[in-house]
Amino acid sequence: MALSQKAMHYIRFGVLIWFHLLVSCLALIFVSELYPQYHVHFRWDALPQALAVIAGYYLLSAAFISSEFNFGYFIGFSFFSMIAGYLWLNCFSEFQYDHHIASISACASIVALLLPALFLKSPIRPFWTPSHAGFSKILDSILLLSGMTLVAGAMYNFDVAQLVRLIKLDADIYLARETLKFPKLLDYLLGITATALLPFAFACFVERRRGGRAAAALSLLFLFYPVTLSKIALFSAVWIGLIALSARFIEARLLTILSLLCPVALGVFLIVLRKLGVLQGSLVGSYFALINFRMMTFPSLAMDYYNEFFSKNELTHFCQISFLKAFASCPYHEPLGIVIYNAFGIGGYFNASLFATEGIASVGPWFAPLAAFAGGLVLALGNRVSAGLSPRMVLTSAALLPQIFLNVPLTVALATHGVLVLFLLWYITPRTSVQHE
Repeated sequence: MALSQKAMHYIRFGVLIWFHLLVSCLALIFVSELYPQYHVHFRWDALPQALAVIAGYYLLSAAFISSEFNFGYFIGFSFFSMIAGYLWLNCFSEFQYDHHIASISACASIVALLLPALFLKSPIRPFWTPSHAGFSKILDSILLLSGMTLVAGAMYNFDVAQLVRLIKLDADIYLARETLKFPKLLDYLLGITATALLPFAFACFVERRRGGRAAAALSLLFLFYPVTLSKIALFSAVWIGLIALSARFIEARLLTILSLLCPVALGVFLIVLRKLGVLQGSLVGSYFALINFRMMTFPSLAMDYYNEFFSKNELTHFCQISFLKAFASCPYHEPLGIVIYNAFGIGGYFNASLFATEGIASVGPWFAPLAAFAGGLVLALGNRVSAGLSPRMVLTSAALLPQIFLNVPLTVALATHGVLVLFLLWYITPRTSVQHE
Protein backbone atom coordinates (compact mmCIF):
# COMPACT_ATOMS: atom_id res chain seq x y z
CA MET A 1 0.00 0.00 0.00
CA ALA A 2 1.34 3.42 -0.95
CA LEU A 3 2.28 5.70 1.91
CA SER A 4 -0.09 8.56 2.59
CA GLN A 5 0.95 12.11 1.78
CA LYS A 6 1.16 12.90 5.48
CA ALA A 7 3.44 9.91 6.11
CA MET A 8 5.71 10.96 3.24
CA HIS A 9 5.85 14.45 4.71
CA TYR A 10 6.97 13.04 8.07
CA ILE A 11 9.64 10.90 6.39
CA ARG A 12 11.04 13.80 4.34
CA PHE A 13 11.25 16.05 7.39
CA GLY A 14 12.75 13.28 9.46
CA VAL A 15 15.46 12.54 6.91
CA LEU A 16 16.26 16.25 6.51
CA ILE A 17 16.65 16.79 10.27
CA TRP A 18 18.83 13.68 10.57
CA PHE A 19 21.00 14.95 7.71
CA HIS A 20 21.25 18.33 9.45
CA LEU A 21 22.47 16.68 12.65
CA LEU A 22 25.07 14.60 10.82
CA VAL A 23 26.39 17.59 8.87
CA SER A 24 26.58 19.60 12.10
CA CYS A 25 28.59 16.82 13.75
CA LEU A 26 30.92 16.61 10.76
CA ALA A 27 31.46 20.35 11.05
CA LEU A 28 32.45 19.86 14.70
CA ILE A 29 35.06 17.28 13.64
CA PHE A 30 36.58 19.90 11.34
CA VAL A 31 36.40 22.47 14.15
CA SER A 32 38.44 20.11 16.35
CA GLU A 33 41.12 20.00 13.64
CA LEU A 34 41.21 23.74 13.03
CA TYR A 35 40.68 25.12 16.54
CA PRO A 36 42.11 22.68 19.11
CA GLN A 37 43.14 25.64 21.30
CA TYR A 38 39.44 26.06 22.13
CA HIS A 39 39.37 22.64 23.81
CA VAL A 40 37.34 21.12 20.97
CA HIS A 41 38.37 17.48 20.66
CA PHE A 42 37.61 14.41 18.59
CA ARG A 43 38.71 10.79 19.10
CA TRP A 44 37.87 7.88 16.86
CA ASP A 45 37.45 5.53 19.82
CA ALA A 46 34.64 7.72 21.20
CA LEU A 47 32.85 8.04 17.85
CA PRO A 48 30.42 5.10 18.39
CA GLN A 49 29.29 6.58 21.70
CA ALA A 50 28.83 10.03 20.14
CA LEU A 51 26.77 8.64 17.25
CA ALA A 52 24.62 6.65 19.68
CA VAL A 53 23.97 9.79 21.73
CA ILE A 54 22.97 11.79 18.64
CA ALA A 55 20.77 8.92 17.42
CA GLY A 56 18.95 8.87 20.75
CA TYR A 57 18.63 12.65 20.77
CA TYR A 58 17.24 12.56 17.23
CA LEU A 59 14.02 11.04 18.62
CA LEU A 60 13.18 14.50 19.91
CA SER A 61 12.92 15.70 16.32
CA ALA A 62 9.44 14.13 16.25
CA ALA A 63 8.22 17.29 17.95
CA PHE A 64 9.33 19.39 14.96
CA ILE A 65 8.12 16.88 12.40
CA SER A 66 4.57 16.90 13.77
CA SER A 67 4.21 20.50 15.00
CA GLU A 68 2.88 23.49 13.11
CA PHE A 69 5.08 26.52 12.50
CA ASN A 70 5.15 29.33 15.03
CA PHE A 71 7.70 31.65 16.62
CA GLY A 72 8.63 29.00 19.19
CA TYR A 73 9.25 26.51 16.38
CA PHE A 74 11.65 28.94 14.70
CA ILE A 75 13.72 29.66 17.82
CA GLY A 76 13.25 26.20 19.30
CA PHE A 77 14.88 24.46 16.35
CA SER A 78 18.01 26.58 16.81
CA PHE A 79 18.13 25.56 20.47
CA PHE A 80 17.54 21.94 19.44
CA SER A 81 20.57 22.15 17.13
CA MET A 82 22.67 23.86 19.79
CA ILE A 83 21.98 21.10 22.34
CA ALA A 84 22.82 18.45 19.72
CA GLY A 85 26.17 20.18 19.23
CA TYR A 86 26.80 20.23 22.96
CA LEU A 87 25.96 16.54 23.36
CA TRP A 88 28.47 15.73 20.61
CA LEU A 89 31.16 17.91 22.20
CA ASN A 90 30.38 16.42 25.59
CA CYS A 91 31.35 12.95 24.32
CA PHE A 92 34.88 14.18 23.57
CA SER A 93 35.32 16.86 26.22
CA GLU A 94 38.40 16.61 28.42
CA PHE A 95 37.03 18.88 31.13
CA GLN A 96 36.53 17.29 34.54
CA TYR A 97 32.89 18.08 35.43
CA ASP A 98 30.25 15.33 35.63
CA HIS A 99 29.49 14.84 31.93
CA HIS A 100 26.72 12.32 32.56
CA ILE A 101 24.69 14.70 34.73
CA ALA A 102 25.38 17.57 32.33
CA SER A 103 24.08 15.63 29.32
CA ILE A 104 20.93 14.58 31.18
CA SER A 105 20.40 18.20 32.24
CA ALA A 106 20.85 19.43 28.67
CA CYS A 107 18.30 16.94 27.32
CA ALA A 108 15.81 17.73 30.08
CA SER A 109 16.30 21.45 29.48
CA ILE A 110 15.54 21.32 25.75
CA VAL A 111 12.43 19.23 26.42
CA ALA A 112 11.33 21.70 29.10
CA LEU A 113 11.77 24.59 26.68
CA LEU A 114 10.09 22.97 23.70
CA LEU A 115 6.92 21.88 25.52
CA PRO A 116 5.57 25.43 25.92
CA ALA A 117 7.46 26.86 22.94
CA LEU A 118 5.85 24.50 20.43
CA PHE A 119 2.45 23.81 21.92
CA LEU A 120 1.29 26.99 23.72
CA LYS A 121 0.00 29.15 20.89
CA SER A 122 -3.54 30.36 21.58
CA PRO A 123 -3.89 34.01 20.46
CA ILE A 124 -4.20 36.95 22.84
CA ARG A 125 -6.80 39.52 21.83
CA PRO A 126 -5.11 42.95 21.43
CA PHE A 127 -6.27 45.69 23.80
CA TRP A 128 -5.80 48.23 20.97
CA THR A 129 -4.94 48.20 17.31
CA PRO A 130 -4.12 51.21 15.14
CA SER A 131 -6.01 52.04 11.99
CA HIS A 132 -4.56 51.27 8.58
CA ALA A 133 -3.28 54.83 8.23
CA GLY A 134 -2.07 54.88 11.82
CA PHE A 135 -0.10 51.68 11.32
CA SER A 136 1.54 53.16 8.21
CA LYS A 137 2.67 56.11 10.32
CA ILE A 138 4.15 53.71 12.88
CA LEU A 139 6.22 52.01 10.15
CA ASP A 140 7.44 55.34 8.77
CA SER A 141 8.29 56.47 12.30
CA ILE A 142 10.44 53.37 12.73
CA LEU A 143 12.48 54.35 9.66
CA LEU A 144 12.86 57.90 10.99
CA LEU A 145 13.86 56.72 14.47
CA SER A 146 16.34 54.27 12.98
CA GLY A 147 17.99 56.97 10.92
CA MET A 148 18.25 59.28 13.92
CA THR A 149 19.70 56.45 16.03
CA LEU A 150 22.33 55.72 13.38
CA VAL A 151 23.35 59.38 13.18
CA ALA A 152 23.65 59.54 16.97
CA GLY A 153 25.67 56.33 17.05
CA ALA A 154 27.97 57.53 14.25
CA MET A 155 28.92 60.51 16.41
CA TYR A 156 30.59 58.02 18.79
CA ASN A 157 31.92 55.49 16.27
CA PHE A 158 31.88 55.02 12.50
CA ASP A 159 34.69 52.81 11.19
CA VAL A 160 34.27 51.21 7.77
CA ALA A 161 37.88 49.98 7.88
CA GLN A 162 36.85 47.38 10.46
CA LEU A 163 35.12 45.49 7.63
CA VAL A 164 38.52 44.26 6.46
CA ARG A 165 39.33 42.97 9.93
CA LEU A 166 36.04 41.09 10.09
CA ILE A 167 36.68 39.38 6.75
CA LYS A 168 40.10 38.33 8.02
CA LEU A 169 38.61 37.41 11.39
CA ASP A 170 41.20 39.59 13.11
CA ALA A 171 40.79 39.04 16.85
CA ASP A 172 41.30 42.78 17.38
CA ILE A 173 37.84 43.44 16.02
CA TYR A 174 36.23 41.65 18.97
CA LEU A 175 38.37 43.61 21.40
CA ALA A 176 37.59 46.84 19.53
CA ARG A 177 33.87 46.13 19.79
CA GLU A 178 34.12 45.63 23.54
CA THR A 179 35.78 49.04 23.93
CA LEU A 180 32.91 50.90 22.27
CA LYS A 181 31.11 53.13 24.72
CA PHE A 182 27.68 54.55 23.97
CA PRO A 183 25.32 56.30 26.37
CA LYS A 184 23.03 53.76 27.99
CA LEU A 185 19.86 54.94 26.21
CA LEU A 186 21.62 55.01 22.84
CA ASP A 187 23.08 51.57 23.48
CA TYR A 188 19.59 50.17 24.01
CA LEU A 189 18.24 52.01 20.96
CA LEU A 190 20.99 50.60 18.73
CA GLY A 191 20.23 47.04 19.79
CA ILE A 192 16.45 47.37 19.64
CA THR A 193 16.44 49.18 16.31
CA ALA A 194 18.80 46.79 14.52
CA THR A 195 17.33 43.56 15.88
CA ALA A 196 13.62 44.30 16.23
CA LEU A 197 12.36 47.56 14.75
CA LEU A 198 13.94 47.53 11.29
CA PRO A 199 13.33 43.81 10.61
CA PHE A 200 9.69 44.31 11.66
CA ALA A 201 9.27 47.35 9.42
CA PHE A 202 10.94 45.56 6.51
CA ALA A 203 8.66 42.54 6.93
CA CYS A 204 5.58 44.78 6.89
CA PHE A 205 6.79 46.68 3.82
CA VAL A 206 7.39 43.38 2.03
CA GLU A 207 3.87 42.21 2.84
CA ARG A 208 2.52 45.53 1.53
CA ARG A 209 4.78 45.45 -1.53
CA ARG A 210 6.36 48.79 -0.65
CA GLY A 211 9.69 48.12 -2.34
CA GLY A 212 11.24 51.55 -1.78
CA ARG A 213 10.64 51.58 1.95
CA ALA A 214 11.72 47.94 2.25
CA ALA A 215 15.01 48.82 0.53
CA ALA A 216 15.44 51.79 2.86
CA ALA A 217 15.03 49.51 5.89
CA LEU A 218 17.69 47.10 4.59
CA SER A 219 20.06 49.97 3.81
CA LEU A 220 19.74 51.29 7.33
CA LEU A 221 20.38 47.81 8.69
CA PHE A 222 23.65 47.54 6.76
CA LEU A 223 24.83 50.89 8.13
CA PHE A 224 24.66 49.55 11.68
CA TYR A 225 27.87 47.59 11.13
CA PRO A 226 30.40 50.47 10.99
CA VAL A 227 28.71 51.93 14.07
CA THR A 228 28.40 48.82 16.26
CA LEU A 229 31.06 46.53 14.71
CA SER A 230 28.65 43.63 15.15
CA LYS A 231 29.09 40.77 12.69
CA ILE A 232 25.35 40.13 12.86
CA ALA A 233 24.71 43.73 11.77
CA LEU A 234 26.95 43.29 8.74
CA PHE A 235 25.06 40.31 7.35
CA SER A 236 21.59 41.09 8.70
CA ALA A 237 20.35 42.99 5.65
CA VAL A 238 21.34 40.20 3.26
CA TRP A 239 20.04 37.50 5.59
CA ILE A 240 16.65 39.12 6.18
CA GLY A 241 16.21 39.75 2.47
CA LEU A 242 17.08 36.14 1.71
CA ILE A 243 14.61 34.85 4.31
CA ALA A 244 11.83 37.06 2.92
CA LEU A 245 12.52 35.88 -0.63
CA SER A 246 12.81 32.20 0.33
CA ALA A 247 9.59 32.33 2.33
CA ARG A 248 7.69 33.07 -0.88
CA PHE A 249 8.58 29.62 -2.23
CA ILE A 250 9.48 27.43 0.76
CA GLU A 251 7.14 26.32 3.53
CA ALA A 252 7.98 27.95 6.88
CA ARG A 253 8.94 24.78 8.77
CA LEU A 254 11.16 23.58 5.94
CA LEU A 255 12.77 27.01 5.69
CA THR A 256 13.47 26.96 9.43
CA ILE A 257 15.53 23.78 9.00
CA LEU A 258 17.23 24.92 5.79
CA SER A 259 18.18 28.26 7.37
CA LEU A 260 20.56 26.34 9.64
CA LEU A 261 21.44 23.39 7.43
CA CYS A 262 22.48 25.31 4.32
CA PRO A 263 25.06 27.66 5.94
CA VAL A 264 26.57 24.78 7.94
CA ALA A 265 26.64 22.43 4.94
CA LEU A 266 28.28 25.08 2.77
CA GLY A 267 31.07 25.51 5.30
CA VAL A 268 31.64 21.74 5.47
CA PHE A 269 31.61 21.49 1.67
CA LEU A 270 34.20 24.27 1.34
CA ILE A 271 36.51 22.62 3.87
CA VAL A 272 36.22 19.27 2.05
CA LEU A 273 37.11 20.97 -1.23
CA ARG A 274 40.10 22.59 0.43
CA LYS A 275 41.24 19.24 1.82
CA LEU A 276 40.98 17.78 -1.69
CA GLY A 277 43.06 20.63 -3.07
CA VAL A 278 40.23 21.95 -5.25
CA LEU A 279 40.00 25.29 -3.43
CA GLN A 280 42.74 27.43 -1.94
CA GLY A 281 42.88 30.82 -0.29
CA SER A 282 41.75 32.41 2.94
CA LEU A 283 38.08 32.92 2.07
CA VAL A 284 37.28 29.26 2.74
CA GLY A 285 38.78 29.43 6.20
CA SER A 286 37.16 32.80 6.87
CA TYR A 287 33.69 31.51 5.99
CA PHE A 288 34.09 28.38 8.11
CA ALA A 289 35.47 30.38 11.02
CA LEU A 290 32.66 32.92 10.95
CA ILE A 291 29.67 30.67 10.23
CA ASN A 292 30.53 27.16 11.38
CA PHE A 293 32.76 28.13 14.28
CA ARG A 294 31.74 31.52 15.67
CA MET A 295 28.02 31.42 14.92
CA MET A 296 27.24 27.69 15.16
CA THR A 297 29.85 26.04 17.40
CA PHE A 298 30.29 28.77 20.03
CA PRO A 299 26.76 28.43 21.53
CA SER A 300 27.27 24.68 22.02
CA LEU A 301 30.85 25.06 23.20
CA ALA A 302 29.76 27.67 25.74
CA MET A 303 27.78 25.01 27.59
CA ASP A 304 30.95 22.92 27.92
CA TYR A 305 32.89 25.88 29.35
CA TYR A 306 30.11 26.99 31.68
CA ASN A 307 29.64 23.46 33.01
CA GLU A 308 33.36 23.20 33.72
CA PHE A 309 33.67 26.61 35.37
CA PHE A 310 30.56 26.45 37.54
CA SER A 311 31.22 22.89 38.66
CA LYS A 312 34.17 24.38 40.58
CA ASN A 313 32.99 27.91 41.33
CA GLU A 314 30.04 29.56 43.03
CA LEU A 315 26.76 29.81 41.14
CA THR A 316 25.43 33.28 40.32
CA HIS A 317 21.82 32.78 41.48
CA PHE A 318 20.91 35.27 38.72
CA CYS A 319 23.08 38.04 40.15
CA GLN A 320 24.52 38.61 36.65
CA ILE A 321 21.24 40.30 35.70
CA SER A 322 21.94 44.02 35.87
CA PHE A 323 18.95 45.23 37.86
CA LEU A 324 19.43 42.48 40.47
CA LYS A 325 23.00 43.54 41.25
CA ALA A 326 21.66 46.54 43.16
CA PHE A 327 19.76 44.27 45.55
CA ALA A 328 21.98 41.21 45.95
CA SER A 329 25.67 40.51 46.41
CA CYS A 330 27.42 38.80 43.52
CA PRO A 331 30.67 36.81 43.47
CA TYR A 332 31.37 38.07 39.95
CA HIS A 333 31.80 41.77 39.24
CA GLU A 334 32.26 41.43 35.49
CA PRO A 335 29.87 40.04 32.86
CA LEU A 336 29.96 36.25 32.65
CA GLY A 337 31.42 36.35 29.14
CA ILE A 338 34.48 38.14 30.53
CA VAL A 339 34.62 35.83 33.56
CA ILE A 340 34.83 32.79 31.28
CA TYR A 341 37.36 34.54 29.04
CA ASN A 342 39.60 35.28 32.01
CA ALA A 343 39.26 31.75 33.38
CA PHE A 344 40.17 29.91 30.17
CA GLY A 345 42.15 32.47 28.18
CA ILE A 346 40.17 31.82 25.01
CA GLY A 347 39.92 34.25 22.10
CA GLY A 348 36.98 36.61 22.46
CA TYR A 349 34.43 37.05 25.21
CA PHE A 350 32.22 34.01 25.74
CA ASN A 351 28.64 35.24 25.96
CA ALA A 352 26.12 32.42 26.00
CA SER A 353 22.44 31.49 25.75
CA LEU A 354 19.86 31.07 28.51
CA PHE A 355 20.85 27.38 28.80
CA ALA A 356 24.33 28.40 29.98
CA THR A 357 23.58 31.65 31.83
CA GLU A 358 20.11 31.49 33.39
CA GLY A 359 20.56 27.71 33.54
CA ILE A 360 24.03 26.31 34.31
CA ALA A 361 25.58 29.47 35.74
CA SER A 362 22.59 30.59 37.80
CA VAL A 363 21.10 27.40 39.24
CA GLY A 364 23.39 24.55 38.19
CA PRO A 365 22.63 21.50 36.05
CA TRP A 366 19.99 20.01 38.35
CA PHE A 367 17.67 23.03 38.18
CA ALA A 368 18.66 24.25 34.70
CA PRO A 369 15.51 22.64 33.14
CA LEU A 370 13.37 24.99 35.24
CA ALA A 371 15.15 28.00 33.76
CA ALA A 372 14.71 26.51 30.29
CA PHE A 373 11.00 26.03 30.94
CA ALA A 374 10.73 29.73 31.82
CA GLY A 375 12.46 30.50 28.52
CA GLY A 376 9.94 28.29 26.76
CA LEU A 377 7.11 30.31 28.30
CA VAL A 378 8.68 33.47 26.85
CA LEU A 379 8.76 31.87 23.40
CA ALA A 380 5.15 30.79 23.90
CA LEU A 381 4.26 34.43 24.56
CA GLY A 382 5.77 35.21 21.17
CA ASN A 383 3.54 32.52 19.66
CA ARG A 384 0.45 34.04 21.19
CA VAL A 385 1.07 37.68 20.23
CA SER A 386 2.05 36.73 16.66
CA ALA A 387 -0.91 34.40 16.11
CA GLY A 388 -2.76 35.39 12.94
CA LEU A 389 0.28 36.88 11.21
CA SER A 390 1.57 35.11 8.13
CA PRO A 391 4.49 32.69 8.64
CA ARG A 392 6.58 34.81 6.26
CA MET A 393 5.89 37.89 8.37
CA VAL A 394 7.02 36.07 11.53
CA LEU A 395 10.08 34.53 9.86
CA THR A 396 11.24 37.79 8.32
CA SER A 397 10.68 40.06 11.31
CA ALA A 398 12.33 37.51 13.64
CA ALA A 399 15.09 36.46 11.22
CA LEU A 400 17.91 37.72 13.46
CA LEU A 401 16.57 36.33 16.71
CA PRO A 402 17.92 32.75 16.51
CA GLN A 403 21.49 34.07 16.65
CA ILE A 404 20.54 36.48 19.41
CA PHE A 405 18.94 33.80 21.57
CA LEU A 406 21.87 31.43 20.98
CA ASN A 407 24.51 33.94 22.00
CA VAL A 408 23.13 36.11 24.80
CA PRO A 409 21.17 35.49 28.00
CA LEU A 410 17.39 35.57 27.85
CA THR A 411 17.14 38.81 29.83
CA VAL A 412 19.58 40.53 27.47
CA ALA A 413 17.66 39.31 24.43
CA LEU A 414 14.38 40.59 25.85
CA ALA A 415 15.60 44.05 26.81
CA THR A 416 18.80 45.01 25.00
CA HIS A 417 17.90 43.38 21.69
CA GLY A 418 14.26 44.38 21.71
CA VAL A 419 12.47 41.03 21.75
CA LEU A 420 9.81 42.47 24.04
CA VAL A 421 9.41 45.43 21.69
CA LEU A 422 8.92 43.05 18.77
CA PHE A 423 6.34 41.13 20.79
CA LEU A 424 4.46 44.39 21.42
CA LEU A 425 4.54 45.30 17.73
CA TRP A 426 3.23 41.87 16.76
CA TYR A 427 0.53 42.22 19.40
CA ILE A 428 -0.87 45.52 18.10
CA THR A 429 -0.42 44.81 14.39
CA PRO A 430 -3.81 44.84 12.65
CA ARG A 431 -3.91 41.55 10.79
CA THR A 432 -5.46 43.24 7.75
CA SER A 433 -2.90 46.06 7.67
CA VAL A 434 0.01 43.90 6.67
CA GLN A 435 -1.71 42.63 3.54
CA HIS A 436 -0.98 43.91 0.08
CA GLU A 437 -2.09 47.50 -0.53
